[in-house]
Amino acid sequence: IVAPIMVPELNLEMIPIPEGTFLMGSPSDEKDGDSDEGPQTTVSITKPFWLGKTEVTQSQWQAVMGNNPSYRKGDDLPVVKVSWDDAVAFCEKLNEVARDTLPDGYHYTLPTEAQWEYACRAGTTTRFSYGNDTGYSQLGSYAWYSDNSSGKTHPVGEKLPNGWGLYDMHGNVYEWCLDWYDDYIGGSVSDPQGPQSGTVRVFRGGSWVNLARSCRSANRNWSWPGRTYSFLGFRVALSPVPSE
Repeated sequence: IVAPIMVPELNLEMIPIPEGTFLMGSPSDEKDGDSDEGPQTTVSITKPFWLGKTEVTQSQWQAVMGNNPSYRKGDDLPVVKVSWDDAVAFCEKLNEVARDTLPDGYHYTLPTEAQWEYACRAGTTTRFSYGNDTGYSQLGSYAWYSDNSSGKTHPVGEKLPNGWGLYDMHGNVYEWCLDWYDDYIGGSVSDPQGPQSGTVRVFRGGSWVNLARSCRSANRNWSWPGRTYSFLGFRVALSPVPSE
């Protein structure tokens, strides 16, 4: 049985995510779905990994990086105004800090897009991790988004978690993923790392500025790896080091 891992220096809890197989993307008839969410692809996650229970907070960022780039300040608010490059640098520093406590063959990194969606869905095939909610009547219990955020980020972990105990996978801030952005390939794949090259990186999950539709499990977005936004942060994965 894989247990949660605490990163004591950061008070960061990492939730174990079991191995398994899921259907990535959305069916063509999903309400408010987008064309880049297909073709649905069968993805096998062959090794368990861990994912941050919450988005990385400003205090956690400060503890590792010694600064705070965020627009609105608050220890328990998610860190924002961090580029993909910044988020990767945070993970690399965290690996140095935690070198003695890393499980064998694992390292801190951004989740792949497949890991992210698999963890977000937590075994579900519905539009959200808690159900289809076609009228968006329940989303406010799980997510901060344009209708309830009052135009700002909120402390992590205030809404209901998904079935695997992860908070704010829908809404609050978008989250950088490791992958370059491109179309899905369809068929069946194991532990995909995304395209070999590209110009823009994926981010996931919807945010405080977004409409409800953008908070769906399958929703995808992208930006250039050096860009920063007040609605975009990240969460950390503890993943198997990919074999070259």
